[in-house]
Amino acid sequence: MSKTNFDGQLRTLPLLVLRGLVCFPETVNHFDVGRLKSVAALNAAMEKDQRIFLVAQKDVTQEDPTPADLHQMGVVARVRQIVKLPHDNFRIIVEGECRATAVEILQTEPYFVAVVQDKEDVPVSSALMEEALVRECREQFERYIELVPKIAPDVVLGVAADEDAGHLADFIASNLSMPPEQKQRVLDTQSVVARMETLLRILNKECQILALEKKIEKKVQQQMDDNQKEYYLREQIRAISEELGEADDPLEESGEYAQAVDALQLPEALRTALHKECRKLGKMPPGSHEATVVRTYLDTCLALPWNTVTQDKLDLKRARRILDRDHDGLDKVKERIVEALAVRQLSTEFKGQVLCLVGPPGVGKTSIARSIAEAMGRKYVRVSLGGVRDESEIRGHRRTYVGAMPGRIMAAVKQAGSKNPLILLDEIDKMGNDFRGDPAAAMLEVLDAEQNHAFRDHYVDLPFDLSEVLFVTTANDASTIPAPLYDRMDVIALSSYTTEEKKRIAKRHLLKKQMKKHGLDAKQLRVSDRALEKIIVGYTAEAGVRNLERMLATLCRKTAANVVEQGTESVSITPSNLETYLGPQKYKPDEKARRDEVGVVNGLAWTAVGGATMPIEVTVLDGSGKVELTGNLGDVMKESARTAISYVRSRAAD
Repeated sequence: MSKTNFDGQLRTLPLLVLRGLVCFPETVNHFDVGRLKSVAALNAAMEKDQRIFLVAQKDVTQEDPTPADLHQMGVVARVRQIVKLPHDNFRIIVEGECRATAVEILQTEPYFVAVVQDKEDVPVSSALMEEALVRECREQFERYIELVPKIAPDVVLGVAADEDAGHLADFIASNLSMPPEQKQRVLDTQSVVARMETLLRILNKECQILALEKKIEKKVQQQMDDNQKEYYLREQIRAISEELGEADDPLEESGEYAQAVDALQLPEALRTALHKECRKLGKMPPGSHEATVVRTYLDTCLALPWNTVTQDKLDLKRARRILDRDHDGLDKVKERIVEALAVRQLSTEFKGQVLCLVGPPGVGKTSIARSIAEAMGRKYVRVSLGGVRDESEIRGHRRTYVGAMPGRIMAAVKQAGSKNPLILLDEIDKMGNDFRGDPAAAMLEVLDAEQNHAFRDHYVDLPFDLSEVLFVTTANDASTIPAPLYDRMDVIALSSYTTEEKKRIAKRHLLKKQMKKHGLDAKQLRVSDRALEKIIVGYTAEAGVRNLERMLATLCRKTAANVVEQGTESVSITPSNLETYLGPQKYKPDEKARRDEVGVVNGLAWTAVGGATMPIEVTVLDGSGKVELTGNLGDVMKESARTAISYVRSRAAD
């Protein structure tokens, strides 16, 4: 700080830096001193005339401020009392004498020493102006003490008795609870008029803030009173329950359920309905049957994934890799899945897709649904619909019935734990109907994208969004699926496997799976390609590969027995020794007619395996015209037989 011209008194005093505190002239203050420089400055002051220069630092977080970090205006004060505290700290009482500014800092170590200049107040120009300022300041202070009732009585009396405007401003500012920066602004102002105006602005702002705080506090207090009243009543109910031997507190349990409902962040209508059930539970005896019903209902609703969604993985290359890894062939199905993923990647609004995989048993309908779920990164749940005859199995039972529970759809969503799982509806063509309703009709709402966004299960009785669920259904015979239900699904037909496809599946998947399951390695069991072909043609007659897998399991079991009992190191399966392990060949290929035969014609028969040729023998004899069709013939075979008879009768005369 540079030395400037001045009119007041100059003196050299020890400088004590205040942190978070501002002292005013003609006021008494007490504070603690602990910093080494401050203690040294205090000791220097006590060795002379007990006068010290008090100045506040600008940043209260600084531990060792420099001269540039100090305010220029401070107070010359006299030390009245020093009390030693533990840990080399001191508590001092000082009395401010006058304003002063630091003209020059003479030293900084071991303590600050400054040349200070006393500053006199600039008085008010007229007595009327001073009286007006004093009155206005007192009125503002009275408003302040109404909002802050903790003001000491001697402060109130001091304000009422003080007639000097400059001293009144300093006295009020020193006793106000306001930030040090605002107090420093009052201290910096030498003009009494400007000082009073600054103080009035600060008082007015503080009164507005305090009035707002009081309003908020009153509102909070009202809420606390209501909560205390509720708590008191709950405690009374708990005490009564304990006296009656009912240890459980229904209101406490009801409150816990209400908190769990709020944590779900449901829409207002759903939250209101569940809160109503919570309040109903709080009014019931804990051991009553009705309370158990409500408790079970709330547990079920809280366990549903109302807002839990898994993120779809829409990487087409990854999806193709997973589908090719798990299934051989089925190119049409894989292409359809990849197309669906591509559409979802382009449009987030694409919903309501229902795939129906139709094909004979054993071709991989159920397992491919699991692969689709893995490829999309979704949770997978399987729901078996075979033999379901009750509509309540789909839509749930109403809570008025004893033992009511949610339907299979809501149970599957709950099991998945997410709002957008892949749900496999297995054997949808095996559903029946009777006097208990038609479950296929109940499935119409489940699989319709225009309706299932607000699906209502009879038990839950709250709208649940199923539009994000990917439904995949399976069926063996599409003709038995009701037409309205069939119309809601995108049908993909899975044909039976050819011999070559079965051989590939056996080599890549089935044989490795069974060998691992039976504890065998590639050295202990070898199956040649020709042996696999013979197993497929001679020991299995199926569209899928289930029997083929059973035959391979038989080979693995017998190999394991040879390894354990006889110590065989390796077993090689060839067409020549296949019957040793699997017995005589069960199926023989059809013998093809190489030449025309009298009375013999070749017919074609469709089967799930693919089809077969059937030699049909005929003979000529007198008849009565009556025809008997024997055996288990299908409609197509019966129609073919009648057509043949009609042709024979038309040419009989010839």
